[in-house]
Amino acid sequence: MRKNFGAKPWTYPQPVFILATYGEDGTPDAMNAAWGGISGSTELSMCISAGHKTTANILSRKAFTVSMATAEQAVACDYVGVESGNSVTNKLEKAGWHTTKSEFVDAPLIDELPMAVECRLVRYEAESGRLVGKIVNVSADASVLDGDGNIDPDKLQPILFDPIHSAYRKMGEKVGNAFQDGAKLK
Repeated sequence: MRKNFGAKPWTYPQPVFILATYGEDGTPDAMNAAWGGISGSTELSMCISAGHKTTANILSRKAFTVSMATAEQAVACDYVGVESGNSVTNKLEKAGWHTTKSEFVDAPLIDELPMAVECRLVRYEAESGRLVGKIVNVSADASVLDGDGNIDPDKLQPILFDPIHSAYRKMGEKVGNAFQDGAKLK
């Protein structure tokens, strides 16, 4: 028997994304966002409201980075979600984060978050809050790479948002092989 909950924004998993931008004065800013994902082979879509400082920065600079939140940085990642850049100008400093300018877009990379998707603004729909970015690069620190030079999720330790319990969870163990295991049923 199933239990009905009605219309809720509940899916699993919901990655925890940290969007980073530069303000008009060049100050780095970041916010936590969980409602987003890949929307095309070279596009990322997010749902962020128009009132965020980050939204204004993206519209001004036409660029942003999206870092994967990690278990090690969970407290700082939550902080940039509960504190407004409209009220606090040094959010990244308070989070204990440092930045490096992306080589590909006019936005910062957060040094303490080892994986980022670097995007140029495609469009922002103010009514729906839908932000679409063109992925121009994915970068990862060597500390989270496996022996083949690919990103190792066990080393990255990305966290997921649990919207039902208002919690962050670590990504779990491998349970199968994508695009292979299902072929057994063909």
